Amino acid sequence: MISVYLKRRKNMVSITQKMHQQAAPLWQESFDHPFIKELASGSLPTDTFRYYLKQDRYYLENFGDLHQQIADHLSDASIKQFLYDGAQGLHDDEATIRREFFHELSITTDEIKTTPIAPNAYNYVSHMYHELNEGSPARAAAALLPCYWLYNEIGKKLVKNGSPVKIYQQFINTYDSNGFTDATNQMINIVDKLGEQADPDEKQKMNTAFIRSSYYELHFWGMAYNHQKWA
Repeated sequence: MISVYLKRRKNMVSITQKMHQQAAPLWQESFDHPFIKELASGSLPTDTFRYYLKQDRYYLENFGDLHQQIADHLSDASIKQFLYDGAQGLHDDEATIRREFFHELSITTDEIKTTPIAPNAYNYVSHMYHELNEGSPARAAAALLPCYWLYNEIGKKLVKNGSPVKIYQQFINTYDSNGFTDATNQMINIVDKLGEQADPDEKQKMNTAFIRSSYYELHFWGMAYNHQKWA
């Protein structure tokens, strides 16, 4: 009986595979977005990358906090530890990388403090908090996953040819690194595990959270490329 169960499980399509398939059109738009194309070619204007980094700082700060808040709602020790470690790493490791970028591009602390949150960044973060506070930890975890998975795929696609601009190449290398790839795979496994414990309705809501995050990821590039403002 155990061997039959394992065989069936091996042949089953996981929840994250289904998510990935359904989000594929949105992800392809991300791969083809002018922001990504110009990042790779080196023609992306520096002020556009500066805009992106300032908005991404706001996003990552909340992304890290969400890891901890989701972990607080879960009982699985291994999942909790990964999320707590992720929260710490996003506040420490990512902050160190971003500080290097900020220094190189002369982005000051005062500039960061006075930069308003752009509409898409605000909406994306609000969406993730909504999935946790009005939904469930499983839906919130699903909402986090595209940031890992999409960026990892972008890094792997772009690293083949690289970018002639040093800072853009450093950015690409970050998301193609072994450490980030391992973290992505762990996050995929976590969402799969939470999906296995979910009923059909919860699975569908996890899928919706993932698709919505994929939508906001796509529009994050457009937000930066167009220097989005509220009015």
